[in-house]
Parts: sequence; structure tokens; C-alpha cells
Amino acid sequence: MTDLSNDTLNLAGRVYRSRLLVGTGKYKDMDETRAAIEASGAEIVTIAVRRTNIGQNKDEPNILDVLPPDRYTILPNTAGCYDQKTAVRTCKLARELLDGHKLVKLEVLGDEKTLFPDVIQTLAAAEELVKDGFDVMVYTNDDPIVAKRLEEIGCIAVMPLAAPIGSGLGIRNKLNILTIVENAKVPILVDAGVGTASDAAVAMELGCDGVLMNTAIAAARNPVLMASAMRKAIEAGREAFLAGRMPAKRFASASSPVDGLFF
Repeated sequence: MTDLSNDTLNLAGRVYRSRLLVGTGKYKDMDETRAAIEASGAEIVTIAVRRTNIGQNKDEPNILDVLPPDRYTILPNTAGCYDQKTAVRTCKLARELLDGHKLVKLEVLGDEKTLFPDVIQTLAAAEELVKDGFDVMVYTNDDPIVAKRLEEIGCIAVMPLAAPIGSGLGIRNKLNILTIVENAKVPILVDAGVGTASDAAVAMELGCDGVLMNTAIAAARNPVLMASAMRKAIEAGREAFLAGRMPAKRFASASSPVDGLFF
């Protein structure tokens, strides 16, 4: 049996056993949020600072009460930002609220219908945040050239979309994701578009270092059970990648050799 005890995800100087990162939106209540995230086994939880209270609204429930930072790595994100200025300001707010926390997920959206990233604004925001000392994990499209440029800027992880945010369509362009993975010297995590466990497994089989998801779990009929399924899919996909799949063949190949048989 191969020992996978040292097969870890490394981000900003920290080591994680789980390669599944999860969001906190769209659950029916805080109890379901907590239960699903526990079932996922995730160690990194991303929170939309502009939509979720992490201390900026003193009279509202604080999500950190059910997802304590001493148990989870909190990954503030800039969901809902459509320009460089707003995204950078949101990251600075998160750093202030979380006592100097530097790890952030940057996303700068291009339009409300597709939620595709605005690549020009994303590049500019990433450069500004890196210079300001942030550890930036960045959401982008599945363009290998842009992914490499974000790595060169200094982002600690690049997160190409599989499909539009919340679409559940799965990985639409496996070849682009594979090219991004092959060219990268930083972790590559699929972000957005995963719909079910098989999508997560495919991402891992392509060699991605992890997957971030929210809607695929929160919008399932049974979010807690789906979170458990995603956990297993990530683990299975990673093991399959490390094992090395058999070559695909056009024609049949007998499972048992026939050479030397007596007839």
C-alpha cells in the first residue's frame, strides 16, 4: 500500500490534509452550514466579505461563531467586486477584521450574467495586493497564458474556472485545465462550475491540487450528504492521479492473457 501521509496541500507556508475547499453561501441556516462543512472534511473555508458578517456588523450573527478560525483557515474572498479598487478595499477590510490575516481569494467579475472574471482588472488587483503583502489565491478563466501571468505576479495559487460560477456544468475544457497544471509551479485549484462528485474527481485526475466549491454542495437536495460525497471524490481523484491511469485504447484488450493457452 502506497503511503500518502506526506501528500499534502501547501499554501502560504501551511500544510493541509484536505484538498477540498468550501464556501459558506446559499445554505438555509448556520446549522446546515456547519454540518455540511464538517462533513466535507475541509480545512479551508472561503467567506464573501461583502455578503457575510465576519465582525463588521456587530448586531448580526457572525459566521465565525460556527466556523471558528482556530479550527478552520478562513479565506476571505472578494465575491461581488467588479473592479480593482473595490476588490483591494475588500481585502484590506478582511485583513483588518481578522487581525492582520493575509490569505485572500481574489475574484474580480466582468458582468452579472456570466460572472466570468474581468481579466484586466484581476491582473491589476493581484499585482497591487501582492505588493501590499497579501497571499493571493486568484480566480480566473481557463486561459493558460493568463494563469501563468498571475503566477509570475506572485499569486500563491491560481484557480481557473471549470464552468460559470454556480452552473454545475462540470469541467468544460479539460485540455486547458491540463495545460495550466502542466505549466504551473504553484498550486492549481479548480474553482467554479463543479456540479457533482464526478466533476471533482475529474479535476483531481487532471492533476489539480484541489477544488473549491460552494453551490454544488449547498444547492444539493441533501447538502450534508453531498459534502461527504465530494470529500470522497477528491480523495479518489487524487489517488487515481498519483496511481497513473492505464492508456486509453480504441479496441478491446483481454483482462487475462491468452498467449500460451491450450485449446
